[in-house]
Amino acid sequence: MKKPLISLIALTASVISANAFAASNMENPLYMPKNREVYLKTAAAVMYKTVESTHATRNKGTNGNEEFPVWRFFGDIGYGITDRLDVHGHFGYTKDGEINRKGMHRGRIGLMYRVLEESDPFVLDLYGDAYLSGVTPMKGTLRQFQNGLGFDFDNYSNGRWGAIVGTRFGKTLGDFTLAAHVEYLQTFGNHNNKIAIDPTITMSGYPIAAFGMPNEISVDLKSTHETVAGFDAMYQMTKKWSFGAGFEYIEHSDNGVKGIHTQLNTPAVPQQYQDQLVKGLLEQTADMNDGWDEYVIKTSVSYQMTDDVQFSTFFEYTLDDGHSQSQNATDCKMELGIRMNARF
Repeated sequence: MKKPLISLIALTASVISANAFAASNMENPLYMPKNREVYLKTAAAVMYKTVESTHATRNKGTNGNEEFPVWRFFGDIGYGITDRLDVHGHFGYTKDGEINRKGMHRGRIGLMYRVLEESDPFVLDLYGDAYLSGVTPMKGTLRQFQNGLGFDFDNYSNGRWGAIVGTRFGKTLGDFTLAAHVEYLQTFGNHNNKIAIDPTITMSGYPIAAFGMPNEISVDLKSTHETVAGFDAMYQMTKKWSFGAGFEYIEHSDNGVKGIHTQLNTPAVPQQYQDQLVKGLLEQTADMNDGWDEYVIKTSVSYQMTDDVQFSTFFEYTLDDGHSQSQNATDCKMELGIRMNARF
C-alpha cells in the first residue's frame, strides 16, 4: 500500500508542477514576458519546395522545379515594460541558392498590451507593429521569356513600409492552452525598388533600349494588404516536455504598378514611342495578379533545459494556392528547424 501511495503523490506533484509551468512556457501561444523580463528566441531551419504551375512559372520554365536546401533564420526578441505591456521585434532571413534569391523575409517591431489576464475568463491581447520591408528595396530583373516578359526576383523584400494590427486570445486550462490570432497588414505604396532591364528584351523587333528604356528603372507601386488568421494549441505533458500544434491562413494580395517613377528622356526617340512603351508596361502591370494564399500546418516539440532556457524542434507543411502570375506559390513546402529560447 505504501508504494502505490508514494507513486500517486509523485504523479500528483508532477501534474501540479506541469500545470503551474504551462503559462510561463516560452512556447505557449499566449506567452508574455513579465515586468523587466527579456526573452530571446533564435531559430534555424531548412526548407524543401516544389514550384506550383502558374502562368508565370510556365512562362519561365520553372513549374515543377525543386528548391532545396532553402536556408531560413529567425530571431524574436521582447521586453516586458510591465506585466501587461511588452515591446517586441520579429525578424527573418532566407537564402535560396537554387534561384539566387536571398534577404530579409520578415521584419517588424511593435507593442503588445494584455487587455484581459489569466484570472479573467480568457486572455486577450492587442498589438500593433511597424512593418519593416521598406528597410531594403525590392530588387529584380525584367526578362524576356518564351511566352512574354517576366521577373527574376533577387531578394524577399517588397520595398514597402507598413503597419500591422492584430489580436490574440485564448485560455490556459491546467496543462492545455488553446489560442487564436487575427492580424491585418497594410503597406504603403512607394518607389523603393530597383528593377534591372535585360538588354536582350525586344519590342517590334528592336531592342527595348532603342525606345528610351534605361538599364534600371524604379516604379511607383500600389499599396497592398495581407490578412492572417489561425489557432495554436500547446500541451504541457511534464515540467520538461511540451508539444505544440497549429494552423494558419495567410492571404497575400496582388501587387500593382501605378506609374514609372524613372523619367524616360531620350531625345533621339520620339516622345510618342516612349509614351507607348510606358502605356504598354502599365497595362500589363496595373494588376499583376501575383498574389497567393497559404495554408500552414505547424507542429513542435519542446524540452525545458533550465527554468529559463528551452530547446524546440518544429515542422511546418504549407499548401499554397497561387494566382495566375504568382511565382511564390508552391505544390509542396516543408520546413524543419530548431529553436532556442532564453529569458533574462
